[in-house]
Amino acid sequence: MDVREIQVTFDCADPAALAGFWCAALGYEVDPPPPGFDTWDAALEAFGVPPDQRNTRSACHDPTGTGPRLFFQVVPEGKSAKNRVHLDVRAAPGLQGEERMAALEAEGERLVALGATRVERHEPEPPLSHGFLVLQDPEGNELCLD
Repeated sequence: MDVREIQVTFDCADPAALAGFWCAALGYEVDPPPPGFDTWDAALEAFGVPPDQRNTRSACHDPTGTGPRLFFQVVPEGKSAKNRVHLDVRAAPGLQGEERMAALEAEGERLVALGATRVERHEPEPPLSHGFLVLQDPEGNELCLD
């Protein structure tokens, strides 16, 4: 069987803002406009998309080509329950103990400054858990720093 590419899709209220958060969080880049256009506004204008509909979707990608593409789409309803799927951001690979937790705390502070909300800290419980932080992105989607 051939390997498939995946993209992770976020339902949200403000695709451009949420894409900006995740780009900053992961080192991703917003997808470029189609060939022949310098900006997305120019492309959407040429395609006849009204200004009030230009922030209905956005996407970003890992510039190294390793991580999945992230897609953001407007939905009419807000988030109402815990995510069944979330992203684990590997912010301290290879670290253990207090060094690991200090690295996670530093990354957590950086993401909070970008608009995330801190939810809780889980202490290391070897051998099954090395400790992690739970946060929410600016629209309330859970993520873990591990």
